[in-house]
Amino acid sequence: MKMNSKKIVVSGMMVALAVSLSGFSIPIGASKCFPIQHLVNVMAAVFLGPVYGVSAAFCTSFIRNLLGTGSLLAFPGSMTGALLAACLYRNTGRLTAAYIGEIFGTGILGGILCYPVATMLMGKEAAIFAYVVPFLMSTGCGTAMAAVLLGAMYKSGIMNTLRQLMES
Repeated sequence: MKMNSKKIVVSGMMVALAVSLSGFSIPIGASKCFPIQHLVNVMAAVFLGPVYGVSAAFCTSFIRNLLGTGSLLAFPGSMTGALLAACLYRNTGRLTAAYIGEIFGTGILGGILCYPVATMLMGKEAAIFAYVVPFLMSTGCGTAMAAVLLGAMYKSGIMNTLRQLMES
């Protein structure tokens, strides 16, 4: 695999954005949704692809854990969502596929993958689907934000310009 310096720089910027805005939350009922990671996952899926998208999700989770603002549960959720969103987008070229990949990857698969992390690594008692609903709420908010942002970028014509810049 050839390293792409533009993608590395953009990945770093997305990690910085996700880490710096990780405290932003939206209250929904009794829970709080932290949507920025999911917004970044979708953007990375569209502009960077699977390798750089998953790398950005890993780096964000790692830095947040080092800073004490994240938990080990961020790894399976964010990385699975980033991977599925990027793979589906790459194979279809459709933004809707990236949105579905992020929601299903983080909300369902990531939520289920948190079970062994929570029970074996964190010593918590949890049901296998305990994290699915909170993850779905959070990824739903972040993906909706990404859809609004990407929709505006598409309508303004900047989407094609950015894609061309990333590919050159």
